Amino acid sequence: MEYFSEKTNFFKHHKPSDLLLKYGSPLYVYNESILRERAKQIRQLVDMPNFEVSYSIKANSNLYILKILKEEGLHADAMSDGEIFVLEKSGYDKDHIFFVCNNVSAEEMKYAVDRGIMVSIDSLSQLRLYGENFPNSKVSVRLNPGIGAGHHQKVVTGGKTTKFGINLDKITEIIEISKKYNLKIAGINQHIGSLFMSSTEYLRGVNELLQTALIFKDIEFIDFGGGFGIPYKKQEGQQPLELVQFGKDLKLILSKWQQDNSRNIIFRCEPGRFVVAESAILLGRVYAKKSNYNKIFIGTDLGFSVLIRPAMYGSHHDIEVYRQNKLVKEKPFESVNITGNICESGDILVEERELPVIMEEDIIGVMDAGAYGYSMSSNYNNRMRPAEVLIKCDGSLKLIRKRDTYEDLLRGF
Repeated sequence: MEYFSEKTNFFKHHKPSDLLLKYGSPLYVYNESILRERAKQIRQLVDMPNFEVSYSIKANSNLYILKILKEEGLHADAMSDGEIFVLEKSGYDKDHIFFVCNNVSAEEMKYAVDRGIMVSIDSLSQLRLYGENFPNSKVSVRLNPGIGAGHHQKVVTGGKTTKFGINLDKITEIIEISKKYNLKIAGINQHIGSLFMSSTEYLRGVNELLQTALIFKDIEFIDFGGGFGIPYKKQEGQQPLELVQFGKDLKLILSKWQQDNSRNIIFRCEPGRFVVAESAILLGRVYAKKSNYNKIFIGTDLGFSVLIRPAMYGSHHDIEVYRQNKLVKEKPFESVNITGNICESGDILVEERELPVIMEEDIIGVMDAGAYGYSMSSNYNNRMRPAEVLIKCDGSLKLIRKRDTYEDLLRGF
């Protein structure tokens, strides 16, 4: 069985218990070396001068994380005016931000337009709204080629059951609206879904979007979306996405299209999870253990206010157990349910999984928690959101977000 923290020397010389004593529990712990390595891997996906990678910051929008990824040469996707604000504060300029919005007001569009940031529109009604307010300008449109992929229906963002994008049979209407308001369609983009572990559907979507691109004569870029998966089940031997071959296959498709059509435009992808997920382990403490009707429940402070993915999607995270700062690996194992401290029956982190025997005062490590962890956390039950700490490449620690205080719960009153 592969233990991620051991294999990567994730904590370097630091001990989980010392980290919790210093910064409180629960705690998001990031490893800068892993973060930079994943950024480099995706940045080098396709060896073409006109291929760009934009990090989708909804996965993790911590200011310090964004600064690191900017240093690694990644551009950025924003989903809201707030994400644009944070990107600007982290040093990103307008040419490296893409506003991929969904069902927003004219005021929110204006926030991006006033800053010279390219806006992606994903419905005909929003395109009309954009045209009415910003005629004689450039815009991008998000298309839905009818192809979807993802680990759960709630994260499939392409295909015939999703709210995202404009169907390809509406392209004539896109062109009519753009002519009415003198809009230049400068880019087209798509996103088929999240957490695919095979490149087949993604490449099929690429081919579809490239064919559609021929209809638009003035586009400057084509964005194929993200969704690149990571192996959440490493302890079961799950292998990572075969990125090298994927990149070669993608380059072949893009190069041929470019040559066949004598067009030299920008190609983009927009990963989020792949860049940040494996860079963090979420630590929490065990406070209770009990058996209810032959089910063993491990009670922790890792409620869904801290990490909601398992409760929302039924998502899997590998679990490590630390006792007196040593990784517990030896048998016996037992089937347990790991729960949090939220007053909801759905507050389940792990359901009926074979793990080493867990005891009160043990520390639980939730692997691959860097994506959609803190960014989806909340103050539900008036719980304080945890701190985030970065283990830098040289092994030193940097607090990159403070733990909430009681006074934070009163902010705005």
